[in-house]
This record gives sequence, structure tokens and C-alpha cells, in this order.
Amino acid sequence: MTYRVIIEPTAQQGIRQAVRWITENQAPARAARWYGELNRKIQSLKSMPHRSPIARESGNFPEEIRELLYGRRQYKYRILFTIRDDAVHILYVRHAAQDELRP
Repeated sequence: MTYRVIIEPTAQQGIRQAVRWITENQAPARAARWYGELNRKIQSLKSMPHRSPIARESGNFPEEIRELLYGRRQYKYRILFTIRDDAVHILYVRHAAQDELRP
């Protein structure tokens, strides 16, 4: 089965914030590369999204939340998503050092 991937506004906002930070603190080329690789990682969820583990804060939400890790060191991010029918909804993209997500 192939799933549709829907990036929700909350995730889009997190991505924009990360790109802005990397652009301002590193380099625009680094931010562009990070963004392209992030999109490839997100699109990989079209097949077998259940391979990703359940996120630690899943119990705080009414539906199961899974996570996919992306990046290394200071660029490590958590892609938080849920699966609804034939679609993967990307809910949040958050830096791994951020506190646990609350609804």
C-alpha cells in the first residue's frame, strides 16, 4: 500500500523555523540541503510508515503518534506523525532537544 503524505500547518511552521535558524546561524546552502533531505525523509513515509516507533508523548493524544528521526547532532529533528486511513499526517517537526510535546 502507498500512503499519501500530508504536511499539516503546524509541521510547516516547524520546518520554516528550522530553515530560518540554519540559514541565519550556518549558511543558506546548508539550510537548502537540510530542507531537501528532510523532504526526502518525510516522503519515505509513503511506504511502511508503521516501521517508525510510537512517540513517547503518544499517550497524551487521542490518536497514536509516531516519530521518525532526521539529522545528526545539533540538526537532529523529530518528525511526529499519525496514520489515518491511507494518509500519513505530518503533525510536527521539532528539534530533538525540545521538551515533550503536549496537546
